[in-house]
Amino acid sequence: MRPKFHTMASSLGRIPLAGKYPPAAALALLALSPFLIVTTALSLMTPQLVHDLHATPFGLQLTNILSNAAYAFGTIVTADLLQRFSARRVYVMSEVGFVVSSILVLSAREIGLFSAGVIMQGLFTGILLIAAFPPLLSGHGPERFPTTGAIATVGVLGVGAIGPLVGGTVGSLGGWRPLYGGIAVLAGVGLIIGTLTFESNEPTAQGARFDWSAIPLAFGATALPFFGVSWLDRGSFADPQFIVPVVVGLLLLVLLVVAQYRRANPLVPVRTFSNTLPVTGTATSMLGGAAFTTLLELTEVHLLQVSGYSPVRTGALFTPAVLGVAVAALLFRRSLPTRWTPYLALSGLASLLVGGIILLFLSATNGSVIVPIVSVFLGYGAGAGVVPGLFLAGLAVSAAQLGPALALVELLRAEGTFLIGPVVLHLAITRSTFEHGFEIAVVIVLILILAGGLFLISVWRLGGVRNEAPDLDAWLEGTATAYHSPPLGAAVRKMCRIGQ
Repeated sequence: MRPKFHTMASSLGRIPLAGKYPPAAALALLALSPFLIVTTALSLMTPQLVHDLHATPFGLQLTNILSNAAYAFGTIVTADLLQRFSARRVYVMSEVGFVVSSILVLSAREIGLFSAGVIMQGLFTGILLIAAFPPLLSGHGPERFPTTGAIATVGVLGVGAIGPLVGGTVGSLGGWRPLYGGIAVLAGVGLIIGTLTFESNEPTAQGARFDWSAIPLAFGATALPFFGVSWLDRGSFADPQFIVPVVVGLLLLVLLVVAQYRRANPLVPVRTFSNTLPVTGTATSMLGGAAFTTLLELTEVHLLQVSGYSPVRTGALFTPAVLGVAVAALLFRRSLPTRWTPYLALSGLASLLVGGIILLFLSATNGSVIVPIVSVFLGYGAGAGVVPGLFLAGLAVSAAQLGPALALVELLRAEGTFLIGPVVLHLAITRSTFEHGFEIAVVIVLILILAGGLFLISVWRLGGVRNEAPDLDAWLEGTATAYHSPPLGAAVRKMCRIGQ
């Protein structure tokens, strides 16, 4: 039997658009897109926001990083909420919360209220993602899977790729309040579509007790290290304000993973994720997201400080990344039902590697030529690496575990993506010249991509994964996972048994 994420026909009569794919896809996009636009735009909007909110660059950096921490924390919170409440209620209340958050941002006259609103936007976006995407995947049949994969790629990476252009335009011309007004309108549209579309369901474990081994640990594992790396905007690697939160936060993350692994009924399926495919899929997503974000931030600073470009010109040069994401989305749509998705993910890492190599030739005078070319490679690399990695991990667990599994993947991806970038950027800024620091930082990212790619290939080979097409029918029916995922090192253990 297919898992009952939706109610029976009686509910279809009460909810006008229930069961229809286009509005379901639209509400999933609207759950994620508004926040991704502003979070990738915020760095180039900083001069305008500093002036209008009487803020400091550190205050805005802290706001942006903590909003991403709230996003990561929100995914884990949702895994708990969906045990007690229907996905429809969680979605609607969170969309209302996002609208309220946007109103707070719009009404801000100083940094405190603005920060509160932006951080709340991150929290509610994390909740909306986990509430909206699993029903989109599980409720519309295997024939919709390829399209859903392409939509997820556009929603996660494509929308984020236009963020620099939006931020640069606001940074040069002003108008951040109209931007957040538009974001509030998009959230309102998402609320309307969700009310007309989202079907109700029975909570997965109504009456379950609060998981003290997950939620508090997840809060510490996100808030502390994200605050620590934000401190680098005003301090150094030797400061206790950097060292202590990062070390304690990462220890809490390890403790969270270990505690969930040992639980008989965990909030997130860590034990299931200890197999080959979830590990390689999650690691690919983390590596792709971290490389894309870090190279993007480094290039933005180079264009602003070394080339002397305006924010709007800087943002416009990254726009070709949308083309790269679009190509990746189309290829993912073709490869998802086949055995070629793992190779697509590796091609994404290869594209990020090529983009980073080209960046080594960036100078003060050739940014208008180099950056658009690099942006295509970075856009394709992120699009082909991040979302296919998420799908490889998610389809290696049962459909019933998809929501908690996606929460775990997004927590780990956010930790990798948003912690590495500020550290590498600070390393570049503190060199004798930024040009020299930029080259060192890009080389570090290239080494990270290359070493990570070799590690992923090794884990894949040592696990003895059969390269085959996913069984989407069995996954939707709840009878099996879509991918066969052997334990880590299964091929090695098999060879040892044969040798004995």
